[in-house]
Amino acid sequence: MKRAIGVVLTVALVLGMIGVGFWRYQSRGETARPAHSAGPSGAEVSTPSKLTTVRAVVGSEKKAYFTDPDVKRVFARAGIEVKVDTAGSREIATSTNLEDYDVAFPSSAPAAEKIRRENKTLGVYSPFYSPMAVASFAPIVDLLAKVGVATKNPAGYWTFDVEAYLALVARGTRWDQIPGNTTYPATKSVLVTTTDVRRSNSAAMFLAMASYVANGKQVVQSRAQAEKVLPEMVKLFLGQGFSESSTEAPFEDYLALGQGKTPVLLTYESLFVDRQLRKDGSITPEMVLLYPKPEVLSKHTVLALTEAGTKVGELLSDDPELQRLAARYGFRSTNPATFREVLTEAGVAQPPDLVDVVEPPRYEILEAMIVALEKQY
Repeated sequence: MKRAIGVVLTVALVLGMIGVGFWRYQSRGETARPAHSAGPSGAEVSTPSKLTTVRAVVGSEKKAYFTDPDVKRVFARAGIEVKVDTAGSREIATSTNLEDYDVAFPSSAPAAEKIRRENKTLGVYSPFYSPMAVASFAPIVDLLAKVGVATKNPAGYWTFDVEAYLALVARGTRWDQIPGNTTYPATKSVLVTTTDVRRSNSAAMFLAMASYVANGKQVVQSRAQAEKVLPEMVKLFLGQGFSESSTEAPFEDYLALGQGKTPVLLTYESLFVDRQLRKDGSITPEMVLLYPKPEVLSKHTVLALTEAGTKVGELLSDDPELQRLAARYGFRSTNPATFREVLTEAGVAQPPDLVDVVEPPRYEILEAMIVALEKQY
């Protein structure tokens, strides 16, 4: 009897050891086994179980893109997890410690150029861009048309004449002084709402186009020219009073509070198109997008600071799905056909092809103008 019990215990011990070994084997196999996610066709695509973390500092308008589950999935397929912090383009170029990051992704070409010159970069990529735009409302556009600021282009879209606008501001025109104005008799000055030019790229882009016009329709190229146009620029920005530091905040006010709070707003085309694509009712029929004349583009530029950053830049530029997802957020990609397809599928009208596009000043001159304005606050 004792011998039988001993045999049973021995067998149980052996089976237990085999079970533990099998469990450990299975555990190792699950760690090494690749995960799967659905690709664009619905088929499963292998995803490495261990992802390389890539740290990126990006303009705030791109945060929603990088936190999109579909974007994260595409990066994960390539073995990457992108973790983002947000900052203004000027802040990224001047005060952010880039040693903490693999990628710098400002929204401004001048800021990107400064970063490239002052840091070791392994690659520079421009995967998508957005024209600057002026968001307004049909009754306000009618008033601006009366004073020559708003004009319907033969192609069917509205333009915002920066030269006519500067003349209006120089005269100190109030809304209630516009002849025949019975729809918006506000006593405040006719001013485009922008973000804080000291912090935000969108305001800096407005400074670029306004200074171009004030400088005789020439890009400001010297500090002497910058000083000459400064008085006109002061009226554009300081006359607004308080300004937000990021573009999303005033755009949300435009959507939620209407023309009483924000009759005319400088924004990115991408924010407006993004809301159109969402079809969430935030863009109403009376909301109108105008394109500045002259136009400046916000070029979103990836600067790879490490090898891992290079992989991110290449994926953003070359991966068809990431390009399509960028278009879904309203960005014009380097493949125009992708942008058109996304809008067509959603039933959203195609934005215009813009021809009157000028470059912003080089970084040192643009920065000199911003510093000069900063001293006036």
